[in-house]
Amino acid sequence: MNLEPVVIMKDLKISFGIREVLKGISLEIYRGQIIGYIGPNGAGKSTTVKILLGLTEGYTGEIRILGEDISKSKVEYKRKIGYVPETVELYENLTAFEYLTFIGEVYGLGLELVNRKAKKLMAILGIEEVYHARISSYSKGMKQKLLIISSMIHNPDILFLDEPLSGLDANSVMIVKEILAELAASGKTIFYSSHIMDVVEKISSRIILINEGQIVADGSFAELQEKSKQGSLEQIFNQLTGFNRHKEIASEFIKELQEV
Repeated sequence: MNLEPVVIMKDLKISFGIREVLKGISLEIYRGQIIGYIGPNGAGKSTTVKILLGLTEGYTGEIRILGEDISKSKVEYKRKIGYVPETVELYENLTAFEYLTFIGEVYGLGLELVNRKAKKLMAILGIEEVYHARISSYSKGMKQKLLIISSMIHNPDILFLDEPLSGLDANSVMIVKEILAELAASGKTIFYSSHIMDVVEKISSRIILINEGQIVADGSFAELQEKSKQGSLEQIFNQLTGFNRHKEIASEFIKELQEV
């Protein structure tokens, strides 16, 4: 593993009004790592990613990505990253050809190259027949594949993925998981955020759990398992976030449904 970190966060803090969302996140992330970045809703996961992408300002602390201080470099580092957001408004009046060539050209790829890559990547993922169809006609899974292709078409060094498997069928999930593993093996860094604990458990080389704006666990799944004495990531998650009422709440819900 290259010992030079590709992402450095030092004492990252941000507040929205009187609410302190991040309370001093400090991390060093390295090439070839698949980071599973997890936490309850409102823990600060999406805020962290948006700050790293340059989409949210007003933070304190230091952030360096690929050696660049992102507070001083507003554009250059972004050419080396890819992003799949949890929710996105696609330009649905465009075709995949129009959308992907636009994205590729934004990242500096020539039209001929990006067109060739886009068609090939869509064929590999089994959606080549809709390359010239309006995105509005796509299924949810097709749109998700398009987003994944658009995040990777420029061959970025770092990928930020927020629920990237949403809407994909079982075969496509296996393909994307294998793609991520091979990208990491080639030295790419993947920052993966999801609520699906079994996926995070299986694909991550390092898991970072945040709760109420602070890191409460950081290590491989085996290390977290050993430290917490729990069997699954879901159990570790529940232990460290202090949530143990899932059965009680489910029973209350069922009881209410059965009221006559």
